[in-house]
Amino acid sequence: MTNEPWWRGAVIYQIYPRSFMDANNDGIGDLKGIINKLPYIKSLGVDAVWISPFFKSPMKDFGYDISDYRQIDPMFGDMQDFDDLIAKAKTIDLKIIIDQVLSHTSDQHPWFIQSREDQTNDKSDWYVWAEANEFGGPPNNWLSIFGGSAWQWEPRRKQYYLHNFLTSQPDLNFHNEQVREAVLNNVEFWLQRGVDGFRLDAINFCFHDKQLRNNPAKAEEDRKGRGFSEDNPYAYQYHNFDNTQPENLNFVEDIRTLMDRYPNVVTLGEISSEDSLKAMADYTKGDKRLHMAYSFELLTPDGSANYIKQTAETLEENLTGGWPCWAVGNHDVSRVASRWTEGKNIQAKSKLYNALLTSLRGSACTYQGEELGLQESDIAFENLQDPYGISFWPTFKGRDGCRTPMPWSKNILNAGFSENPKPWLPVDSSHREYAVEIQEHQPNSVLTAYKTFLHWRKEQFALRFGNIDFKESDNQKLIFTRAYQEQTIMVIVNFSDEMLTMKVSDAHINLLEGHGFELPRLKSNSDKIELKPFQIAYLDISS
Repeated sequence: MTNEPWWRGAVIYQIYPRSFMDANNDGIGDLKGIINKLPYIKSLGVDAVWISPFFKSPMKDFGYDISDYRQIDPMFGDMQDFDDLIAKAKTIDLKIIIDQVLSHTSDQHPWFIQSREDQTNDKSDWYVWAEANEFGGPPNNWLSIFGGSAWQWEPRRKQYYLHNFLTSQPDLNFHNEQVREAVLNNVEFWLQRGVDGFRLDAINFCFHDKQLRNNPAKAEEDRKGRGFSEDNPYAYQYHNFDNTQPENLNFVEDIRTLMDRYPNVVTLGEISSEDSLKAMADYTKGDKRLHMAYSFELLTPDGSANYIKQTAETLEENLTGGWPCWAVGNHDVSRVASRWTEGKNIQAKSKLYNALLTSLRGSACTYQGEELGLQESDIAFENLQDPYGISFWPTFKGRDGCRTPMPWSKNILNAGFSENPKPWLPVDSSHREYAVEIQEHQPNSVLTAYKTFLHWRKEQFALRFGNIDFKESDNQKLIFTRAYQEQTIMVIVNFSDEMLTMKVSDAHINLLEGHGFELPRLKSNSDKIELKPFQIAYLDISS
């Protein structure tokens, strides 16, 4: 038995609502579509659903530019649909986590519309405004993640405003106490409607350096970005002053104080900084900050055993009581089935990555379609929607390739996503072979393996809550143990396309079954086991 909170060791299924299921056939997914598919989500064995933004928005960044934090955008439905979603999820014991985009708003938010009018109105200090430099240019060298200067001239005020993302996403001034209070009031609005938690978008971007100091230059060999294109000039700087400021930790504690008034809710922070693993530790330290955090450290092209081990070990060294959350994919990066497989052994590797992700210490976010082994889609330029991809084409095609509609059925219009002849993004024809209705009836499919493993994992407390200890590993294999109370499990992962023979003591050869993976072969009259290529094994080594 365990008294751990529900979110520790939870598997959280991320839904990108535009692309999940379209119930009203306008070509865009919606809340009713999610409601219709809740039984499917429950069948996966996940514990919670994280829904990307569905708030009122001009959709310049597809919902991450919010014009009203307390309204549902009509394209996704209305407040009754949301209330129905919460109620239906509770009846099947699924938690609902929603995005909160706190660091910036849309330029169509009433706060910004008022703030930009002049330098004396009631909202004049609600955003980050600054004077031009002596040459009329931006006040410093800060850059936008989406390319170019992070400053945009506003002729009404004759000042620049800060935007870490699109020019249509002005940054709020969190040094203003009124801003912090208003933001927290918006968060509480959704707590009162019954949500089980929040994924906090770019939470380390809320505060900026009040002195507006220039970021230092980064040497060419160090320009390795996290979550953005390598040819993006954003990688040319150390972002010491435009995000992850010390004051932000105080605001995080204010969020936690609010959350603690509502039992059994959770905060999951997205962290992208110069040292994301250290920031994750800082932002989850003790019991006064975020419950969990995740970073872009496993959303990179490197999915090797050595890199995964190094990343997880580095985080463990930094953590002081915090709880991690891992992700190998989301709506901002190319799909892991393309990023880590090099186009080879995709089905076997997809099964392996799904199991490995949920075997590391921490909770896990799994992105819609990963349970199917979906690969990145190649979107023609004329069909691109993502402003990021349009700006950086052709060297970087943006994020549309991981956002194409879910394939539910093979042989019907739009693979069952929508009856509209022209959905917001085209359905990838190659995804039809991976459709849910096909894989559900295939005993060896990625979907079947995903379901089998997650349901088995629910009974393995060591995998859900245990400490982690990495053993001898190399780029061919990864070995670690998870220990909780009376149970200790050894996990052996064969990353190679060759047989892996391992020597283990007699006491270790107690293979766990029921997880859906073929058991390794025990070599007769020896203390060795053999793992096939891309196989994972679980050994009970409890004393």
